[in-house]
Amino acid sequence: MVRRFRTASDELREVGTDPDYRFSLANERTMLAYLRTALALMAAGVALLQVFEHPLDTAAGAVLMGAGIAVAGNSYRRWRRVEEALRRDEPLPFSRVPAGAAAVLVAVAAIVLVGRVWQP
Repeated sequence: MVRRFRTASDELREVGTDPDYRFSLANERTMLAYLRTALALMAAGVALLQVFEHPLDTAAGAVLMGAGIAVAGNSYRRWRRVEEALRRDEPLPFSRVPAGAAAVLVAVAAIVLVGRVWQP
């Protein structure tokens, strides 16, 4: 007898009813967009860390890396919450990730700009 382990998709199939597949595919595309954003944030962070040696650039690079990790980590969680809401025919959950990512980008841009203008 082959024992099959339960996966996250097995658990999700037990919630509510199957939604229109177009909504599930749109939810998946959104998760992939979050992952692309996370990858771009991390790539920018690595670039700042590797190319520049100013302490503010190092701080900005570390912040971008952290933001990328946070966005990537949150992408699956958000996908799961939206998928469950679709299956239960409930309103979609609110996400603070876009506002947080925008705030981080504004802060990093300000840090890098200050590092370029103010050089002791």
